[in-house]
Amino acid sequence: MTTKPDPALSSYYVGEDFYRDVVAAFTDWQSDDAEIRDPAVRDSCRMVVEREARLLDQGQHDEWLALYAPECLYWVPASPDGGDPSREIAIAFDDRRRLGDRIFRLMSGHAWSQQPPSRTSRLVSNVSVFATADADIVMTRSNFLTTEFQAGDTRTHAGWTGHRLRRWDGDGWKIVVKQVNLINCDQNLRNPSITF
Repeated sequence: MTTKPDPALSSYYVGEDFYRDVVAAFTDWQSDDAEIRDPAVRDSCRMVVEREARLLDQGQHDEWLALYAPECLYWVPASPDGGDPSREIAIAFDDRRRLGDRIFRLMSGHAWSQQPPSRTSRLVSNVSVFATADADIVMTRSNFLTTEFQAGDTRTHAGWTGHRLRRWDGDGWKIVVKQVNLINCDQNLRNPSITF
């Protein structure tokens, strides 16, 4: 019997097909025709996006990671239009294994860029939900403003996020991809050690 590799230990699912699917999913998806107006669907998706922000602000990293599907991606493009992560540098391009590494490092006490740990407050607004060709997958777009205070310094991060959500048996929605589009993505961000 063959067992499937563990996405927390291996990046087996990140290959040419994965890159192609990500680019296709995040191209031309925000149209008025595709916007979902059903309040129940919109509220359930909005709750995922808002819960993610709350868990990050509270430092509940394991609970935050549980919002993500086993084969997932956290992507912060370094270009204003998102671009193609297989050909362009990204600020972050973290699969499930890298997200686990990120959490481990933060919890280890040896993440020197987080000594002392940042305190954050995230505002999420203007959540819209869009249908895809797959009835079990939706896209959300929301604006965000993250204020970070650390070691006497206050920084602000702003932009919009695209979440690709998949219906998950008995668990509501899981995040398959989160794309963070910073308005200043092509500028010096210093050391962006927090998750936006």
